[in-house]
Amino acid sequence: MCGIVGFIGREQAAPILLEGLSRLEYRGYDSAGLAVYDREKGLQVVKAKGRLQVLRDLTDGGAKVPGTMGLGHTRWATHGAPNDENAHPQVSQSGRIAVVHNGIIENYGELKSFLEAKGVVFTSETDTEVVAQLLEFYYAGDLLDAVFKVLHRIEGAYALGIVCADEPDKLVAVRKDSPLILGYGEGFQMLASDVTAVIQYTREVCYLDDGDVAVLTPGGVQVYDSLGQPEEKERSHVDWEISAAEKGGYEHFMFKEIMEEPKALKDTISPRIRDGKVVLDDLTITREDLEGMDRFYIIACGSSYHVGMAAKYILERLLRIPVEVTLASEFRYCRPIVSEHTLALVISQSGETIDTLAAMREAKRLGARLLSIVNVVGSTIARESDDVLYTWAGPEIAVATTKAYSTQLAVIYLLAIHFAGLLGRIGPEEYRELVEQLQLLPGKAEEILKHTEEIQYYASIYFNHDSVFFIGRNIDYAVGLEGSLKLKEISYIHSEAYAAGELKHGTISLIEDGTLVVALASWNELFDKLMSNVKEVKARGADVIGIATESHKAALAALVDSALSIPDIHPMFLPSLEVIPMQLFAYYVALMRGCDIDKPRNLAKSVTVE
Repeated sequence: MCGIVGFIGREQAAPILLEGLSRLEYRGYDSAGLAVYDREKGLQVVKAKGRLQVLRDLTDGGAKVPGTMGLGHTRWATHGAPNDENAHPQVSQSGRIAVVHNGIIENYGELKSFLEAKGVVFTSETDTEVVAQLLEFYYAGDLLDAVFKVLHRIEGAYALGIVCADEPDKLVAVRKDSPLILGYGEGFQMLASDVTAVIQYTREVCYLDDGDVAVLTPGGVQVYDSLGQPEEKERSHVDWEISAAEKGGYEHFMFKEIMEEPKALKDTISPRIRDGKVVLDDLTITREDLEGMDRFYIIACGSSYHVGMAAKYILERLLRIPVEVTLASEFRYCRPIVSEHTLALVISQSGETIDTLAAMREAKRLGARLLSIVNVVGSTIARESDDVLYTWAGPEIAVATTKAYSTQLAVIYLLAIHFAGLLGRIGPEEYRELVEQLQLLPGKAEEILKHTEEIQYYASIYFNHDSVFFIGRNIDYAVGLEGSLKLKEISYIHSEAYAAGELKHGTISLIEDGTLVVALASWNELFDKLMSNVKEVKARGADVIGIATESHKAALAALVDSALSIPDIHPMFLPSLEVIPMQLFAYYVALMRGCDIDKPRNLAKSVTVE
């Protein structure tokens, strides 16, 4: 969601802050602002509704805001409308203290009433201003002391960046349930909500833990725990190139990341297959552990939840262990049946998704063993899990996930084969076939991407539809959920996915002349049944795009208006191929509708509030 950048050093801060914020635009935002301290001008605050370019223009790229210490922020509105007054940084009544904030202060109403009774006048509708005003209320010449007093009063999830005009030689960073990292440099230090904001300046970072408070000065960083005791933090070296977070000649990050899927799949799969065996070095789960498991719970949100839906079919098919897939936002409230015999499989691209993190902690409280699949090394979900498998997808900038979804699926395949081998659920021949077929997956994905013009052509025919339905059976249904989400989130077309067998139980009443239906028919065992559903919607006037494997393309083309095919592969790995045409279709439809593809309205990349 919101983006935070902080800098303290010898160079002018504002241009660095603006550049860092530009690296965080993918997170979603509706206003942006800077707070920079200058010894002559004091604490300067500039903020504006709209895109970051508005702020750039106001400050002449930062040139009009002198000073070598400050904070930058991109806000995604929660408390209060997106306008200049509610933009961050929020400033205390005297103008001495400025705060940027990701997250939500849950008891802000109570605190605001307390401060107003003391004569404090508020100028915004935000919960963040409460933090700034409360800091000033407690400030008595020691900023760190005031910070700890405020932390004892506020409740909720937050990442905070704090500056005080009376102590211009320091930045303060605070983290609880919302990601915040520190970047170490020679003669400068940085803080940010994502490593992409600092990678241009330093590769040495550390990930703050919940309750950590950091004081940054030009010469170094001191981190304190929640009790105010100094602590040493482990540093990490970021080894991916900055070019991985740039467009590299592509018009949009989303298209670039779709084109990167074959490489991302290879990077995820190849290092984990040695001598024909799946080798998961970091996994500590043994055969005995698995034999003691009576069920798996998959916990995730959004596209990761759709990975879980596909994973249910795959894991139950190979392992014969019951798998329940639960939306993370619902998990804590459904009184889940979890015990020490439960494996909680937690899936999150960022490793910081607040609903997923809260659900994971509840599962742990109930006794489950935690295995997470994440992309971001050192993220909170990764650190708090018993075991973690990284997707190694590299940075994903577009809000609509593509390669992260595909690499999460790839980890599921590896996990399923590994577990099935441990438990003896599959014999040597089937094991060998699965491994061989899995290794073919990146090449087959590359084949699909050689024919983007065909998908672009179909998008040009159907981009003006107002409502689209995706139908499928078995794993096709699970993939249809993701195809539908991709279309609606970037093109703003109403779209729904249904198990094809459910059409006659209500949904078919919505089909009329010209309704677009996307029929997913790659699961060859159920191809004929799916074609019966196609005939049902065709009889009621629907236009149908069908997707099937090459071996069924001719039969598909005879029954649908437009036919797409994917290469034949073992049925278990179909989701990774089938989703690519749908990602491309959504991309081209959004492009033709003139949508902001990388930054769709109202959406954010990393969801760090409930």
